Amino acid sequence: MPTPPVGTRKRKRAHQYTVSYSEVQEVDSDGRLREVIVIEDTPPPPTASPATTRSNVFSASYQPPLLSAPIRTRARAAAEAQALSASTSSGVIAAPVPKKRKREQPEDATVAKRLATQQNAVTATKSWASGSGAPTEDGSKAVPCDDKEGHYIIVPDDMIYRRYRTVRLLGQGTFGKVVEALDTHTGNRVAIKIIRAIPKYRDASKIEVRVLQKLKERDPQNRHKCIHLLHWFDHRNHICIVSELFGMCIYDFLKENDFAPFPRHHIQSFARQLLGSVAFLHELHLIHTDLKPENILLVLNDYKTVQVPIPGKRTAARTKRILNSTDIRLIDFGSATFEEEYHSTVVSTRHYRAPEIILGLGWSYPCDVFSLGCILVEFYTGVALFQTHDNLEHLAMMEQVMGKMPDRFARAGSRSKPEFFKEGSKLDWPKPKASRQSKKDVKACRTLQEIIQPTDIVNKHFLDLVRKLLTFDPAQRITVRDALNHPYFSVTVANEA
Repeated sequence: MPTPPVGTRKRKRAHQYTVSYSEVQEVDSDGRLREVIVIEDTPPPPTASPATTRSNVFSASYQPPLLSAPIRTRARAAAEAQALSASTSSGVIAAPVPKKRKREQPEDATVAKRLATQQNAVTATKSWASGSGAPTEDGSKAVPCDDKEGHYIIVPDDMIYRRYRTVRLLGQGTFGKVVEALDTHTGNRVAIKIIRAIPKYRDASKIEVRVLQKLKERDPQNRHKCIHLLHWFDHRNHICIVSELFGMCIYDFLKENDFAPFPRHHIQSFARQLLGSVAFLHELHLIHTDLKPENILLVLNDYKTVQVPIPGKRTAARTKRILNSTDIRLIDFGSATFEEEYHSTVVSTRHYRAPEIILGLGWSYPCDVFSLGCILVEFYTGVALFQTHDNLEHLAMMEQVMGKMPDRFARAGSRSKPEFFKEGSKLDWPKPKASRQSKKDVKACRTLQEIIQPTDIVNKHFLDLVRKLLTFDPAQRITVRDALNHPYFSVTVANEA
């Protein structure tokens, strides 16, 4: 039984996002005031397919910025700054310098950010404030390596920590950048996560290092397929985390494959590995909190192409990529939380966020389970299950897909978020202010049984597993350890496209 045809899929996840995050203060159970970074609807990071593709081209989800002038390396920036200083002292303008706009002029935030970054590249003293432009070990002043927001400026062939030679940028997010680099001591290619030179992000990265050290200590042979820490250090006020270099993330593969669903035998392999990785985390009292296709790496990008018939067209066919290997690694433990430690109010990327988080009911291990359910459905259809950016609309979509909330859970939600409910414990949807498009999007959501049609034994077991993962009440949700023992993993799935 083939997976659903591409033509029946819902609208694709939007390609352009705005990262929205806020810094709030929360009081923990001990009465201490904590500064917490709350990220709303984190976008998939722009990534490039690493060297395992044996190609230097970027993946579809990451395109190099279009520049109208030569690339500004640190050497070029230093030369311009020196020329500017010399021309000012001699009274002669050596080269045309773009006029600095007044602060009130640029209304577009993107333009303002670009201007600030360019100005920062020329004015070295601005980076020195964070310590990244401090004198080098030979006593000379270093060329600044930060932009205005504390991100490390990536330059090809830059030497980091006198050991790692940068190759290219792989991705960038709120907390920093990831680069591909050559380890000059071993000759191996590695990935380096370079954290922003800002105290709150540095502190958070040290927690991630602690988590990665724990994972490696408890699983030195990496049987549980979590990314392994190779090295970490502080370079020019940036915490750097070095790990093995693998292939592209699963979201990138989906995107480059025109969001075609994975074959069912691949989905079973992915599911077994992911549940095993998360079960290992939970046994260590760790909650990942940010499970999504962007945080799952393919070990190898290699694939073969096959021709798949297009439904409704007798002679037409399309090309589809089929992975040669389904081996994966779970990454990004920057938001991982120990069960006994402080829990921020909002976690998880929007599309994979559990209902108890949206309703402010607190969260624990089951929030990872719900995210896994969303991921497995996305593997089956090719697109995200819940495509929304609004809390009430999100809950309404969940009811369309999963059925009505259980009374006990709905009553708890109505006490925590009364604005989402009416008549006691009934979801207040649609609100009078809901747009026509919003109502249409919710109505277009199909039930799990319509998405995963139980036409054979494989789909029947897969549907049952997904239903248990996507249960509203976290107290009734299956655990990852029990999920690994589900009959779905005892069924032999035939190879198919």
